[in-house]
Amino acid sequence: MNPLDDLARTDIDPALLAQVRALVEQQQADLVQRDVALARRDALLAEKEFKITALTHELACYRRIRFGKASEALVGEQRLLFEETVDMDLAAIEEELEGQAPTKRKRKRAGRQTLPPELPRIEHRHEPASCQCGQCGADLVKIGEDVSEQLDVEPARFFVHRHIRPQYACRPCETVTAAPIPAAIIDGGMAAVGLLAWIAACKYLDHLPLYRIEQIAARQGVPLARSTLAEWIGRIGVALQPLADRLAELLRQQACLHADETPVRQLDPGSGKTRHAYLWAYRSGVHDAGPPIVVFDYQTSRAGAHARAFLHGWRGHLMVDDYVGYKALFTDGPTELACLAHIRRKFFDVHAASGSPVAEEALRRIAALYAIEQHGAGLDPPQRLALRQRLAEPSLRELHAWLLATQRNVAIGSSTAKAIDHALKRWPALARYAESGSLPIDNNPIENAIRPIAIGKKNWLFTGSERAGRRAAAIQSLFATAKLNGLDPLRWLTSVLERLPTCPNSQLDTLLPFPNSTQS
Repeated sequence: MNPLDDLARTDIDPALLAQVRALVEQQQADLVQRDVALARRDALLAEKEFKITALTHELACYRRIRFGKASEALVGEQRLLFEETVDMDLAAIEEELEGQAPTKRKRKRAGRQTLPPELPRIEHRHEPASCQCGQCGADLVKIGEDVSEQLDVEPARFFVHRHIRPQYACRPCETVTAAPIPAAIIDGGMAAVGLLAWIAACKYLDHLPLYRIEQIAARQGVPLARSTLAEWIGRIGVALQPLADRLAELLRQQACLHADETPVRQLDPGSGKTRHAYLWAYRSGVHDAGPPIVVFDYQTSRAGAHARAFLHGWRGHLMVDDYVGYKALFTDGPTELACLAHIRRKFFDVHAASGSPVAEEALRRIAALYAIEQHGAGLDPPQRLALRQRLAEPSLRELHAWLLATQRNVAIGSSTAKAIDHALKRWPALARYAESGSLPIDNNPIENAIRPIAIGKKNWLFTGSERAGRRAAAIQSLFATAKLNGLDPLRWLTSVLERLPTCPNSQLDTLLPFPNSTQS
C-alpha cells in the first residue's frame, strides 16, 4: 500500500499533499541516482582493482626477470641493454600503480648515491617569504639547513682561445721580436687540443660517425665540416701511432697474454661493397704485475700468420680459444692456455637445450673451480699457487676422470658427447693454469676488451680503408688501456696532445695511459 494514497483519503490540504508528493518523488529520484552512482563507482573500483592486480603481477614478473638468476642467453652488453629496458619498464609500471592507487602511497626509494665531490657546485638558497612566524608574528631563528643535491649537465660547450702575440721592434738594429708560436699537433690549425680530443673520444669511445659529430656542433652554432673532422682524425692518428707502437712493445715483454679476434667490415673501393677484415686483440695477463695493456691489431684476414707476425719471437703463455689459426704458434714458441669459460659455455648450451643431467653435473664441477678462483682473487701469485695446488688440482683431476668415464656412456655424436670431447681435447692446455699462481683460468678479460668494439660496429658499420682500420686500432688500443688503468680517456688524450709536440722520444713512456704517467 502506498502511504501517499492513504494520506490523500484524509482531509489534508491538497497543496500540502502536493508538496509531500513532490518531496517523496524527489527523494526517490535521488535514491535512484545514488544507486546509479554507486553502481558506477563499484564498476570503476572493480576496474581499478583488476588493473592494479594486473600491474602488480606484471611488476612481480619484471622484478623476477630483473633480479632473478641471470641467464647466459644474454651476455655482456646485451644483458646490460636488456636490464636497462627492464629497469625503465619497472619504473613505468610503478608510476602507473601510483596513479591507480586510491590514496597516495609513499614511494620506497633506495639510498641516493653520493655525487662525486670533485664536481663543481652551484648553490641555490631558498629563503622563506617572511622572516616572521606565520602563527604569532615573532622573528624566526635559523636552527639548521636541509641540503639536497641534483646532478645536472651542460652539453658540449664550444669556446675560443685567443692567442695574442705582441710584436716588438728594435729601431737601432731594425729587428722584430715576438714570442714563439706554441708547438701544436696541427700547425696553424684552428682546433685546440680539447676539441681534437673530444672529437676522437666521440668517434672511438662513443662510436659516433663524423656526421653525427657535425650535427652536435651545428646545434651549438659551430660549423664543422665532415671533411675537416676527417682531416683532424687522420692527423691525430699519425701523431698517436708512436704511442700505440710503444704499447705493443711493452705488451710483448709480458710473460702471459690473452688473444682473440673479432670480424669487422671494410669498404672495398670501386665495388661499392664491403669485405671481411679482422681486429686481432691482445691483452696482458690478468694476474701479471704492472699496468694492464690492451693492443688491437687490424688485419685484412683471419689468417694465423697475422698472430705469428705480431708475436714473432715472443715466448710465454698465450690464452686463446680453439681457433686453428693459433695452432702453428705453439709448435715452436708460446705455451698454450685454454679457456675454461669456452668449455663451460658448450655444456651450458646443452643443458639449456635439453636439461641434460650430465651437462648439469659438468656445470657444477666447473662452478667449483671458479669458486676457488674467486677465493684467491685478492692473493699474490705464491699464495694463489698454494691455493690452486691444494684445491684446484684435485678438482681438476676429478673432473678429468669424470669426463673420461662419462664419455663412454653417452651417445657418440650427440651434443653432450661433443662438449665432452672438446673439453678432453683441450685438457692439457685447460689444466695448465693450476701449475702457476699468475696464469688466468679463462679468456674473459680479452673478450671484455673486445665487447665495446662489437657494440660500436652497429654504429659505424664498416671501416673505409685498411689505413682507417689501422688508425682506429691504434687509437682504440690507447683508449682501452687508459680505461683499464682507471684513467679518463678524454682527459688523458687532452693532456697527451698538449705535451706530445715537445716530448722527446726518450720520454715517450711518460705519455702512455698508465697511472704513473705525468698528466698536466
